[in-house]
Amino acid sequence: MLKYQHIANEIEKYIEDHALKQGDKLPVLEKLMTQFGVSKSTVTKSLDLLEKKGVVFQVRGSGIFVRKHKRKGYINLLASQGFKNSLEEFQLTSEVLQLKVTKPTQEAAVNLNVELNQDVYYVKRIRYIHGQPLSLEESYFNKAIITYLNKEIVAESIFNYITEGLGLKIGFSDTFLHIGKLNEEEAKYLELEKDEPKLEMESVFHLNNGQPFDFSKVTYNYQQSQFFVQASSYSL
Repeated sequence: MLKYQHIANEIEKYIEDHALKQGDKLPVLEKLMTQFGVSKSTVTKSLDLLEKKGVVFQVRGSGIFVRKHKRKGYINLLASQGFKNSLEEFQLTSEVLQLKVTKPTQEAAVNLNVELNQDVYYVKRIRYIHGQPLSLEESYFNKAIITYLNKEIVAESIFNYITEGLGLKIGFSDTFLHIGKLNEEEAKYLELEKDEPKLEMESVFHLNNGQPFDFSKVTYNYQQSQFFVQASSYSL
């Protein structure tokens, strides 16, 4: 875990330990720098991370304030690093159905901005929440960027491995939502009936330099899934 991530965890723990509520003010930036013995840039990165998670909000010239926490069990629809952080209080497990090095489909090649003869990792897995199927995932990872994957990594958090194991910085994602009906295969894996409703989320994840590295399609079990959206600001 990187230093700024550790500090972010400590600040979040401070909020929980002191039962701080919406609008309560946190110590000023300079005090946090002294408390953790780190630079201004490190504390700023920690606060930016917490702001993205919806834990705090910052008001220029006024300070750092606690933001009302998200509802328990809801998945952040705009998360750029997977949904595990949204469900960290829940028991999440994965069953790896397939992991292989292959060539991309035409659709995957376009979204990853790679050639059709370039190697990619193909991952297919089911995610479970408390033993119940939550989603069916199919992903293509650019092997030139994500140089190594194995079943142990895929069964846990691929994005944690990318940031901590490979040292890459994830930037942003483009997400497209489709409402439809389950086909026979999807229904089987999600333990539902064919033609029951589904939400399919198609995402392209990029590094902070803009390179796409992951093209994924996630089909959610409508009985297990709840979503929320956190916006940092609005322009009228």
